[in-house]
Parts: sequence; C-alpha cells; structure tokens
Amino acid sequence: MLAAIGLDDTHEAAYRALVSVGAAEVSDLARRLTLGEPDTERALRRLERQGLAAQSPARPGRWVAAPPGVALGALLTQQRHELEKAELAAALLSEEYRAAAAEPAVHDLVEVVTGASAVAQRFLQLQLGAADEVCALVTASPVVVPGMENEAEEQAAGRGVRYRVVVERAVLDLPHALTELTAALGRDERVRAVDRVPTKLVVADRSLAMVPLTSTTAEPAALVVHASGLLELLCGLFESVWREALPLRLGGASGVAEERPDGPDGTDLEVLSLLLAGLTDASVAKQLDLGLRTVQRRVRRLMELAGVTTRLQLGWHAYERGWVTRS
Repeated sequence: MLAAIGLDDTHEAAYRALVSVGAAEVSDLARRLTLGEPDTERALRRLERQGLAAQSPARPGRWVAAPPGVALGALLTQQRHELEKAELAAALLSEEYRAAAAEPAVHDLVEVVTGASAVAQRFLQLQLGAADEVCALVTASPVVVPGMENEAEEQAAGRGVRYRVVVERAVLDLPHALTELTAALGRDERVRAVDRVPTKLVVADRSLAMVPLTSTTAEPAALVVHASGLLELLCGLFESVWREALPLRLGGASGVAEERPDGPDGTDLEVLSLLLAGLTDASVAKQLDLGLRTVQRRVRRLMELAGVTTRLQLGWHAYERGWVTRS
C-alpha cells in the first residue's frame, strides 16, 4: 500500500512491524519478518534514510518507528511535489512537441501511431488517462490489443471510470469471450451486442479517440483524434451503434429481474440475451455450458410465459415486459 512513496513490500512490512511492537532488536524483527538478520538490518537502514525508523537512544540495540503521521506525511508531501514537477515537465514537453510540428494546427487534431507496440501503448494510455468514461466498439479480429483482455480496463473501472462497450456478434463465439464479458459486467460496465460494428473504436472522455488505419503493409497503425469535428463524428458513430445494440445479461449481472415463479430466472434472461444477439441455440448451449435441449426447453418456457407462439413474437414481448431493455 505504501509503494507510491517508495516502499517495497519488505520495507513496508518492517515499518509496520516496528509500529506494532514499538521497539525491537534486529534479531526479534528478523524472526517476525522471516528474514535473515543482514536483510533485516539493510531494511532498517533504508527506513532510517527515509526518516521512518531510528535506533532508540534510550534502549541501545533497539529500533523504533517514527510517528506515521509525521514521517509518512513528509514523504507524501515530497511525492506530491515530485508529481507537480512531472506535470509541469509534461506540459512543457507538450508545448515543445506542438511547436516542433511541421503543421501544428493539423497536428493538434490528429496523430498517426505506427507499429504494434506503439499502438498498444497508446491504447492503454487512453484508458489509464480517462477520468469519466470510456466508450468502445469491439470487433472479433483484434490485431494488436485483444478487445476484452486489458489490465488497464480493470484499473480504470476500479477508479470509477464508466465503460460502455459494443461488441459485434462474432465476439461472442471467441474462446473465453463470455467469461471476460461476464467479468466486465461484474465491474458494472455496460455491454451491448450488435450483428456487426463498423470499425474498432475507443473514445476516452469524449476528448480523445483512437481508430485503426487500414494499410497495405503488415505494420499496424492507428489514428488518435483530438477535440475536433472529426472527434464529434466518431462520438456520434459510437452513440448510433450503441442505440441499435442489444444489452447483454450474463452471470447475474445488474439488470436481471428478480426470479419469480411466474417470471424468467437469471439463466432464462441470459439465454434470451444471447439469442437476441444472434447466437444459435447450439452456440448458446455451448457458451453457457448447458445442454441443447435445456436451452430449447427454456425458450419454450419463455414463449409460454409471454403467451406467444413464435420467437419473433418472443423478442417483441420481451421488450414489452421489460425482460430486455436498452435503457
């Protein structure tokens, strides 16, 4: 927890142990930490240099912890100061970058990123830099960054960044796709499916967007779009696809109605969601690890509950009854 101020696990454990016992000899502390005495001594010397520990003048041979409120507060203040300097340096470098551009007015609007590693890095930066919302269109053929496997996505969602994602139907047939989509829904991300998305797209805070560039070469490339009419167009494209897409309900995600004897249960709604997304009965059975007959039996039960005789009617009545909704 204290890695942000320069303490690794060993040093943090040593400091916590000193705070807990009040004072300790190197040998006692080594036993608590299950470390050798030389390693414990080095950890204490490191804490001493950072102002977090000192040898007790009243009890020779023993080490004591500095008060956390004072010692850690000083390190936090120093860290904030370093971050402020880094922000200033970043701002100055941005100014130099724009000034050095051959056509700064155009360069402020778009940038071309070339190479697999550069594209992947920029994709991660967009998500890690988002403060409010990330919107994405995901295809079934990721070239550089897999659509749903992204640690940055988990980190951003953990910070409270909202996610709205539209996946094309073919994504649902990919290995582990439903597991990953279920995890995304469990993080309160909103996921919808559509038969086909027009392009891969990521939009962060409606201030930056990233789309792939088609090329005759094998080297991947992408276009990063800054605030402009083009960005507004891309945001509009996402919203248009989002409105037409159907919400996915998987793994008891939010929005599944409470189970009632006279209504569909959670599995019924998962089956219905995948069928409306375009999967066949066999594909639904495979993705949800159910038998084909079980899926078909649940579909018949849904039709009976809705009082309809065809699947087309079932889809319409599902919206009427609130089993499936875009809101």
